[in-house]
Amino acid sequence: MPPTSLNQNTAPEPTASLRSGPVYLWFAVILFAASNAIVRKLTDLGAQNLVNGHNPISPCNVLFVSNLCALLVLVPVYYRQITWSALKALSPRQWVALVLVAAISGALAPALIFQALTLTMVSNVVLVGRIEPPVLLLLSVWLLKERPNRWEILGMMVSTVGVVLTVALQGPGAGGSGFSLGWGEILTLLGVLAGVVGRVLTKVRLKDVPLGLFTTVRMTISTVVFFGLAIALYGPNHFGEAFSPFLWQWMLLYGSVIVAVGQLLWFQGLRQTTTAQALLINSFSPVAGIGAAALILQEQPQVAHYVGGGVIVVGLLLSQYGTTRQAATRRSPPAAIATMQHMEAEVGFKGGT
Repeated sequence: MPPTSLNQNTAPEPTASLRSGPVYLWFAVILFAASNAIVRKLTDLGAQNLVNGHNPISPCNVLFVSNLCALLVLVPVYYRQITWSALKALSPRQWVALVLVAAISGALAPALIFQALTLTMVSNVVLVGRIEPPVLLLLSVWLLKERPNRWEILGMMVSTVGVVLTVALQGPGAGGSGFSLGWGEILTLLGVLAGVVGRVLTKVRLKDVPLGLFTTVRMTISTVVFFGLAIALYGPNHFGEAFSPFLWQWMLLYGSVIVAVGQLLWFQGLRQTTTAQALLINSFSPVAGIGAAALILQEQPQVAHYVGGGVIVVGLLLSQYGTTRQAATRRSPPAAIATMQHMEAEVGFKGGT
């Protein structure tokens, strides 16, 4: 049964759970890492099958409809936590925080990432997006007064260097379309910043909200907020193809598997693994993301991707080694749901929330 709150710690169960837990996490990381490439592939597919002269699998339609499909899976799973009494138990400050988190990290952040995917290589989005852990660490030090150890600081610096190398080593002569810090990379950075702000706010205000309630309510609010903003910005006809059968046949699969099942596997894996195992598996998400782009889109990685990606992985491993050591020093429970819940977005874009 899912943990009852975001800060609930659950020790790994005996041998069988320790064997199955990493399997859940690996499947979740692979699904999340593939989401960027799958979104690009579906968008290209929609461009070849226009409805009323428009692409039915537009970024806005994907975000809106995939969240609806994910809710069809998540609500039955967490229905025992989504009760009227649980909703009434939320304080006004928690409701305000929940709406802000849903708007910032549940609607704005994925919308920016979706748009970035239409403007630059998926590999660039994956690697530039790895600036998130260093930014999160800096904000945690500044706003939450956390004290990282030297390994976490070193890992943050190395990961930042890896992101810079990914940008700097690509140029007009690097092959492909030629890289510059264009709108795709800028939108990725803005999406990362929005996600980090939402995560910090979650950690400060919402850590005691039941996990199932938090997940479903946040997704519901973010879907409504995104729909309203898109209508206000682009007009009432913006979602004219949102209920196209062609779109829904793909979104039922995408929203259910990537967004919903991916999250369920992720949280189930966290309950059955040690912190060290979860952190190590999570470190390979950029590698999996680039691999998915190559496999699904035939996007051939450039030298900058190999160099920058390698440096980023080294930085993540250093940082997470420091996190594991710090947890051991404090004798924290091995599968600290709170810690891993708040690093949830470090897996990369999850296709919806």
